[in-house]
Amino acid sequence: MSAGTLAVLAVTVAAAAFVQGTSGLGFALIVAPVAGLVDPALLPVFVLTAMIPLNLYVAWRERHSLDLRGARWITAARLTATPAGLALLWAIPQDALGAVVGAATVLAAVVSLVVPSFVPGRGAYVGAGVVTGLTETATGVGGPPLALVYQHRPPGELRATVAACFLVGEVASLLLLFVTGRGRPADMGWALLLLPALAAGAWLSRLVHRRVDAQRMRAFVLVFALVSGVVLMAGT
Repeated sequence: MSAGTLAVLAVTVAAAAFVQGTSGLGFALIVAPVAGLVDPALLPVFVLTAMIPLNLYVAWRERHSLDLRGARWITAARLTATPAGLALLWAIPQDALGAVVGAATVLAAVVSLVVPSFVPGRGAYVGAGVVTGLTETATGVGGPPLALVYQHRPPGELRATVAACFLVGEVASLLLLFVTGRGRPADMGWALLLLPALAAGAWLSRLVHRRVDAQRMRAFVLVFALVSGVVLMAGT
């Protein structure tokens, strides 16, 4: 990987960590399309690895707002769906993975923009967990279903619960990917190399996460996801 490419990824990771640390979503929506343009083989291990320390930090910072009931249902469903996500990854040719990520990103953003307000229940939790298990294991993008469930809840609850659910699911997905030979240690190495950039974005989010308008940040993430997803599909 060239120095220029690494710099692009570092800036992207820092910006994405700031966005997710502030709004509770957006890291994978921002990083996955860029990583897919740089090298589709980075997906999903690079994104999953980079998100673990970020979600550990956010879950601890917002622990008092955690929705334990929702987190339990989502995590159980997400873990159950993880093997199916791996099967989906095996079924997608490597040269088509970028297009799949782009399409999934655009679809998730469109759904997020048009879904009406609702109060989540057990069905919503389970559905979000299943879809997240499929898409995050296959592509690294799993936030939109959880964002849909919690988008009308208090920002702290969204940040804490999404981070906690992600944390468990990412570890499970990575373990399964490496056990079955679909993970590359080099991709984890690139993510670890960019930890300073991730830490910088997370630290900046700590300074402003209670003051930034979460709805505007969410709108920014969704617009970025639409644009980057279309670019990724067009470039594949």
